Amino acid sequence: MKVANPIYDIVFKYMMEDERIARTILSALLKVEVLAVEVRPHEYSDDTHENLSVFRIDFGATIRSAGGNEKLILIELQKTWLETETLRFRQYLGVHYSNPKNMLANGSALPMVAVYLLGHKVGDIEEPVLYVNHQSLDYDGNVVTKGLPNSFVDSLTHDSIIVQIPRLHGHINNRLDMVLSIFDQSRRDINDNRILSIDDSVYERDADMEHILHRLTMAAADADMRHKMNVEEEYFSAIEKRDTEILIRDRHIAEQKAQLSEQKAQLSEQESMLRTTIKMLLDAGKSMEDISSAIGKDMDTVVRLAN
Repeated sequence: MKVANPIYDIVFKYMMEDERIARTILSALLKVEVLAVEVRPHEYSDDTHENLSVFRIDFGATIRSAGGNEKLILIELQKTWLETETLRFRQYLGVHYSNPKNMLANGSALPMVAVYLLGHKVGDIEEPVLYVNHQSLDYDGNVVTKGLPNSFVDSLTHDSIIVQIPRLHGHINNRLDMVLSIFDQSRRDINDNRILSIDDSVYERDADMEHILHRLTMAAADADMRHKMNVEEEYFSAIEKRDTEILIRDRHIAEQKAQLSEQKAQLSEQESMLRTTIKMLLDAGKSMEDISSAIGKDMDTVVRLAN
């Protein structure tokens, strides 16, 4: 089966606008049942990239915990192609914390989970999905449980889920693997990066996954969608080329600075040795002229190092 590649923003947006698909993907990521989701407006437009290469969707989600309780949380889902843009994530988080619409009646912020879908690897971390959960500790490092969860404490910190798309290996061992397999870039069509070649037999009798594949199939058949994917790829290729050039330049500058620092250290060591030599010669009764001749340095340098 040929389906549109959801790594592209235009396809990802089209897919996540379907409420059923959003619930399916978020339920798998959060490992809880997402009962309802509502896309919330935010401060950054995704319609034109301009200088932004981070795509972001904010959800208000009603979830059912393992204990059967229902609660409303915020989910900030961000996707990027480029490693150089990850610093923008912190800017977007600040928007949530300053938005009065995301406050509870007692003045605390709604609990929030940040989900990052990354088109690049994060250092040497090998796990394709990383859960970063906060804990409350006392002075001695012991986990505090009494009185928690607490709306005030929860509003000050947030949990994160980081997905490294290049680390998706194609093996399906659990529900999350199944859902994230639609992002597996090893399935790209050899002739067209916009298309994934999917073995749909893997998803038989899974109504939710079949629904996702159906929507991605419709996206692949849409001429306007394919054109926008082309434009998007050209845009990010240009950005990636620019960032690669900047990275090479910055690395070259860093190497030059390191060399200069090493040279300064060597000069400092040489001067220290000369100072010691000059002091020893002066203590031995040698004149400045004799010392200048002995160490091969001009008189001004000898006088400076002698003081």
